[in-house]
Amino acid sequence: MDVKIVIANENYVQYAGVICDLILLSAQQRGTGIANRTPEYIADKMRQGKAVIAMDGDKAVGFAYIETWSHGMFVANSGLIVAHEYRKTGLAREIKKRVFDLSRKLYPKAKIFSITTGLAVMKINSELGYVPVTFSELTRDVEFWKGCEGCTNYDILQRNEYRMCLCTGLMFDPEKQRKSKPTVIVPKMLPVKFLFIRPAIFLKRLFQWICRKQKAESSQAESRRQKAVKQKAESRKQKAESRKQKAEGRRQKAG
Repeated sequence: MDVKIVIANENYVQYAGVICDLILLSAQQRGTGIANRTPEYIADKMRQGKAVIAMDGDKAVGFAYIETWSHGMFVANSGLIVAHEYRKTGLAREIKKRVFDLSRKLYPKAKIFSITTGLAVMKINSELGYVPVTFSELTRDVEFWKGCEGCTNYDILQRNEYRMCLCTGLMFDPEKQRKSKPTVIVPKMLPVKFLFIRPAIFLKRLFQWICRKQKAESSQAESRRQKAVKQKAESRKQKAESRKQKAEGRRQKAG
């Protein structure tokens, strides 16, 4: 297997139909939200240079594309798909990183966001610097939400007036980019209550639980660091005081 991930262009338009078939098949297998797209829509993204495609020889095995909203203020990396036989090989992570880098290059000041029900995608996004956000923080562009009409969960989104769905909202804000990227830790043991939640909600709450755990651990580490600094400062102060007392004692003896 010699898979190469490249920026799609006019030369790859012939694979638009194959990509659409992969998206539809994945949606049927998962039974949850992947918005359907037409071959014409996929081909247009390729012509614009706003998509990446994974090729194994002359076979298309993965894909993702870029969408922009609110005059380029928001960018979404959408349509991430990997052929079934190429899953669990790390290909999805490589495609996601490549389309993320392309988005940062084309729209360096834009907020990059994602809505997903997949834990694997959440983990990859977290590694890239995304953080969970509410739907109210995402673009208000009507055209974006129209893109969800092809999702099997669209009725849930409508009933909640576009404020929530089974998807989790994630965002990378270049203005708030953290100095270090977080490491996602999947716990070996979970609270018992997670066992009684529906799968999609389970994934969402699991991701939120992991983020809270990481935040708590980060806070504890910072507290320990500050305590160590304080102890070191007190130690230096005591040593200085001791030297001062010894010097005073020597002066008194000399007097």
